Parts: sequence; structure tokens; C-alpha cells
Amino acid sequence: MQIGTDVLVKRFLDYVSYATQSDEENDQVWPSTPGQMVLAKHIAAELKGLGLTDVEVDEHAYIMATLPANGCVAAPTVGFIAHLDTAMDAPGDGIKPQIIKAYDGQDIVLNAAQNIVFRTADFPEIKRYAGQDIIMTDGTTLLGADDKAGVTSIISAIEYLVQHPELKHGKIRIGFTPDEETGRSAAKFDVKKFAADFAYTVDGGEIGGLEYENFNAANPVITFHGVSVHTGDAKGKMKNALSLASEWQQMLPAGEKPEYTEGYEGFFHVYKLAGGCEKAVMHMLVRDHDKEKFAARKKLLDEMAAFFNAKYGAGTVEIEPHDVYFNMLEQIENGHMYVVDLAKQAMTELGLEPDVQPIRGGTDGAQLSFRGLPCPNLFTGGANFHGRFEYLPVPSLQAAANTVLQIMLDTGKLMRR
Repeated sequence: MQIGTDVLVKRFLDYVSYATQSDEENDQVWPSTPGQMVLAKHIAAELKGLGLTDVEVDEHAYIMATLPANGCVAAPTVGFIAHLDTAMDAPGDGIKPQIIKAYDGQDIVLNAAQNIVFRTADFPEIKRYAGQDIIMTDGTTLLGADDKAGVTSIISAIEYLVQHPELKHGKIRIGFTPDEETGRSAAKFDVKKFAADFAYTVDGGEIGGLEYENFNAANPVITFHGVSVHTGDAKGKMKNALSLASEWQQMLPAGEKPEYTEGYEGFFHVYKLAGGCEKAVMHMLVRDHDKEKFAARKKLLDEMAAFFNAKYGAGTVEIEPHDVYFNMLEQIENGHMYVVDLAKQAMTELGLEPDVQPIRGGTDGAQLSFRGLPCPNLFTGGANFHGRFEYLPVPSLQAAANTVLQIMLDTGKLMRR
């Protein structure tokens, strides 16, 4: 039982031809960019062509559809979820994918005209895929495997079951969401309507990945209020908001930044600063797997704000708090570890070694798990997400699709809990 690589590659290349970068600044519109709705309608038409039922695209570009049970009516309903949008961290329009055939383990010239080279010294992990076909870009955009590889895997597994009715399975629900990269995707996902007993997001990284722990996450916005005075007459009067922002960043714990942390280590990350002397606005990420440490990190920011306001005057610093998602481990451990065990079993049946790691990020499943839908995260096979050097080994994409298919079949053998 193998889903063919030709089918997978063709479908993936089709999906990445759609420009679907989300836009966190456009938070009054849902989806935040029109391309997501264009892709949603394209996928919905594809699902209808495969014969799925209850195919629906709502006004916000959420897709839901059903593959009815074909004999395993007493089995639980399993769901699979992926997101349509791609990240904003690198250009994402006009993607020009290329397939590196039988990769030789050496540096790759992605774009000779612009002298863009994928260097193994910078990304040594790629050598583990020597001899395999690898999908990359021309180095001017991201690829979009996050998460169009997940969408590809789910739909290809569904297609395989449609083409092989002799394979018995229970009811399967699939859902595709917009604006995951902005942290908003789960907000309008109708868990009750989805009506699955449990689900998986297919939004992870390299082959074998299985994740059911993620960061607790907050994205606070810090505003610094300064006083602008002509530089020739500024002594004792000017209060430069940009200088305040710089001082703020220097007060953050020096070793607790993304570039210095790994595994279960949390961090503070300043990722955007805009403004001038009179006003500056800083966007931050606050992350920690541990609930108490997460609370302590947010408390530290409050204490820093109090310090600045005492030092420079009341109202100098304002914090707009914004909790985004929490660690799904709390929910999965509470009677739902069978969902993780089912995924491990499926991978083992396919000869894959499950690689269980905490997510240094979050997925739709984090929020959905807290809303009653246990939802661990499966690998897609891709690597170097959100950047120009993103890549997707074709055998890893095939393994992701086969894992989804195996879970669908194994769920059909279960009795409803």
C-alpha cells in the first residue's frame, strides 16, 4: 500500500502555484488575503470531484468535507486538518519550484543568475536525504510546504481510499483552515460542526515527527511613548521612544532568545519594531512549555513596564497582552493518549521510527485540543520552513501521506470509545 510519488508531487506543485501568504496586519478581514479563498474554492471543487460529501467552503475560507464510512460504522470519526496559508517571513508569491533529482549531498545552486546557493555548511541536515529527489525553490521565495505538504498528504490519502473501496474505514472528516500563520485559524473553526472524536493536524516537519506538546504562547505588543523636541534644544526634554525600546530589549534575559534556546527552553523574542522618537511599537513573542514559567515570563514584562514608568514617567510604556495558545499536553494526557498511540502504531506499521519532540511553536491543534478536540500534530516531511531555503524530500512527503492513510485505516478497526 503506497501512494504514488507522481500523484503527490503533481498535487503539491499545483497547490504551491497559488499565492496564499497570510497578513497579520490585516486582522479585520477573514481570510486576511484573497488568495486563500481562491485556493479554498479550488480544493473544494477537487474534493467534490472525488465524491466527498458535506463539502463546504464558508465565507472565511474554512473547508470541511466528509468521506463516509464504507463498512466500519461503529468506528470513531477521525479528522485531519491542515492550513491553506503560508508564512510572511519570506516572499511567497510567484514560487518557482524545482526538483533536485537524486541529490548528491553537495551544495546546490538554486539560482545561478542571482548567485543563490544552498550551502550544506549552513544546513547540514539535508545530507541525510542524499540520493533522494528533493523539491526546492529558485531561492527567491519560500516553498510553501508549510502547510501545502499537509494538505497534499490528506487529500492524497482520501483519494487513495476512494480509488480502493476494498479498504474498509470509518467516517473521516477533513478540514482546511486559513490564517494559521497569524495565529487566528482555530478561532472560527467550528469544532461541533466538524464532529470528529479526535483529529490530527498535519503540519509538522521532518519525517517521523509526532508532536503533542507545544509552547504556551503570548504575543504582547509594547508601546513606548516618547517626547519629540528639536535636536538643537533637546537636552533634558527629549525622550526618544526608540531609545526606550532599545533599553527594553537589552533588559530582557540575554540567553533567553530563540537563537540560544532549544528543546523545552522558553524565550523572549522581539520580532518587529516600528516608530520614531515620539512613539515606537514593539511586537514580541513570549514562549514556554511550562505553565508556571510562562506566567513568570509575562510577569517579568509587567515588572519591566512598571520600572520604565517609574523611571521615565507614568504612561511611558504600555503593554497590550495577547495570549495566543496553550500547551496541548495538558489536554492530551487527560485521557487521550490513545490518539498519540494510534499515530505511533501507524508509523511503526510503515517501518517509520516515531520521533516524538515538543513543538517549539504551535499548531491549530493546540487551540482545538482545549476546545474538546484532541489533536496531536503529524509530520509533513518538509524542512527550513518560512525561508528561501525551504525544502521537501519527495520520499518524506510520501511517508507523510502514507501515515495519514494508515491512521485512517487503523481508526476503522477501533470501536467508538
